[in-house]
Amino acid sequence: MSFLKHSKGKEPVEIFYQDYGKGKPVILIHGWPLSHQSWEGQIRTLVEEGFRVVAYDRRGFGNSSQPWGDYDYTTLAGDLNELILQLDLKEVTLVGFSMGGGEVVRYFTEFGADRISKAALIASIIPLVAQKDDNPEGVPQKALDEILAALKSDRLGFLKEFHKNFYNYKKDAAGVSEANLEFDFSVASHASPIATIKAAEAWAGTDFRSELKNVKVPTLIVHGDEDNIVPYKTSGEQAAKGITDNTYHLIKGAPHGLNLTHGDELNKLLLDFLKK
Repeated sequence: MSFLKHSKGKEPVEIFYQDYGKGKPVILIHGWPLSHQSWEGQIRTLVEEGFRVVAYDRRGFGNSSQPWGDYDYTTLAGDLNELILQLDLKEVTLVGFSMGGGEVVRYFTEFGADRISKAALIASIIPLVAQKDDNPEGVPQKALDEILAALKSDRLGFLKEFHKNFYNYKKDAAGVSEANLEFDFSVASHASPIATIKAAEAWAGTDFRSELKNVKVPTLIVHGDEDNIVPYKTSGEQAAKGITDNTYHLIKGAPHGLNLTHGDELNKLLLDFLKK
C-alpha cells in the first residue's frame, strides 16, 4: 500500500494512493462520499490504453488519514499538489468527478499549470452547486441544509438512500446493481463522519465562478442530462461558458454516477481527449 505523507496543514496526514501503468500521468480524483475505488472501470481502461494512472483517497475517506478539520478546497488542493510533487509528475491530466472538480479548479488557482497539460470535469460540482439569485438553476439552500442535517442526525440512514438517487436507481432496471449500491454504502459508511460533513459543506458552499478563468489548459467537461444530484445547467453548462478551451459533452439519459452507468461512453470520451 502506498501513502503520501506530509505536514502542510494543521495536522500531519497520510494520503493513500494507487499508481498503475506507464506513460503520461492521469490523476483521478473521486467524488463524495466514496474513494478511489469508484474509478474501477476507468483505471483498468486507461492503464490498458498506455497511461499511468494515479488514483488517491481524499483525506477523511478510503484508506487516507481522518483528521478532525481541514476539509476546505485550498487544503484539499494542497494534498493534490503534494502528490504531484512527491511523485514528480509532469504533463499531468487532472480528472475530477463531482466534488473532485473542486480540487481541479482550486489547484489551478493555487498552483498554476506548470505541471498540468489537460483537465477533465466529470459530473462535476463546478462552478456552483447552491441556488442563488444569479444561479437560479442551482440546488435550493433548503435542500442542502436538509442534507447536512441528515448527515448529523442519521448519517448511515442518509447514505443508505443517497446512492439510489446518485444512479437514478430502479430495482431490476439496467444501469447499476443492488450489489454496487451495497458496495458504495460500505465505502461511504466507513469514511470519517466529520469528513463526510465537512466535505459536504465544502462542495455545497464553495463558489468557483471567479476561478474558472484560471483553468488555462484544454478541458473536457462531461455531464449527464438526468443528473439529479448536480443539475447540468448549474454545473457542466456553466463550466463550459467559463472555461475558454473546453470540449463539452452532455450524455443523454445519464445520472450523476455516469462513470458506472455509462462507463463505456465516458471511457471513450476520456481516451479520445487524452490521445488528442
